[in-house]
Amino acid sequence: MANRSAGGQGDDGGSRADDTSRADGGSRTDDTELTGVRTRRDSEFLKHRGMLFTIAYDVLGTVSDAEDVVQETYLRWREVAERVENPRAYLARIASRQALNSLRSASRRREDYPGEWLPEPLPTGAARLPADPEAAVLTASEVSTAMLVLLQTLSGPERAAFILHEVFGFGYPEIAATLEMGVPAVRQTVHRARTRLRSGTSRTVPDTAEHRAAVERFLAATMTGQVQSLLDVLAPDVVLVSDGGGKVSAALRPVYGPEKVARLMIGLADKYGAGAVPEFVELNGLPAVAFREDGAVTTVFQLELVDGRVQAVYAMRNPDKLVRLQG
Repeated sequence: MANRSAGGQGDDGGSRADDTSRADGGSRTDDTELTGVRTRRDSEFLKHRGMLFTIAYDVLGTVSDAEDVVQETYLRWREVAERVENPRAYLARIASRQALNSLRSASRRREDYPGEWLPEPLPTGAARLPADPEAAVLTASEVSTAMLVLLQTLSGPERAAFILHEVFGFGYPEIAATLEMGVPAVRQTVHRARTRLRSGTSRTVPDTAEHRAAVERFLAATMTGQVQSLLDVLAPDVVLVSDGGGKVSAALRPVYGPEKVARLMIGLADKYGAGAVPEFVELNGLPAVAFREDGAVTTVFQLELVDGRVQAVYAMRNPDKLVRLQG
């Protein structure tokens, strides 16, 4: 069990001590000094906000829940009374613990979810909302849909340990303090997570231009009904996963194999193509295609590439997870 800081921390990593008073009735902190402390705290928080969002989003897979974790992290950070030598590590600790708490609360909802569950698409680059400044600098290596899907196969602590070590470079002792585990156990956890993720897919993120070209070929073949052209871009073990959230029509189980995936995609184009307008967007750091019907985004396709061919097709149709793409 990792030692807690001298100020005393709860499960979230934040101190509950009051900044302005002492339990023994001692003197209050001068208002000017307190304002200075909070200004510095706000500056540190803003500096690391993108990291905090990424930790929460990678653990949870939903934008709204990640935003809640970031907000809660800020509130708890403002309550910390003691001097913090390493704000980046301290903030990551709070965010990680809050994300894991949220994940435990969401586990029952995930178990009862109708059909397949996919991470919520995250607008990045030019597609991001003005209210999401941290999304502008996120890269596919941090938030790609392929990585997020694989992260969902790990336990909560495995996700957090992997993200903290592999994405943000935290050392094993810092992660041990966050997860309240021994350093040897953390090493094993990171190794186990790394092995499982690498066995699931390639960790190489394709060049953006290469990815855009693959998306264009996939879309053109689908919309024109060119079966062979579509088969040419699909990997032999391609899989298509749809998420309708039980609210719209979607495949309840993954579809495997190039012939079945091609047949499904062209069938969908024949059925909905006349009223659906495609547009290219950047989601999770990579080009994707969104379809609008009567002005509203109803479907998003994100592709995972391996060796230049489509390894996986992620079709998001759940309207609750497309809110940030409307407008």
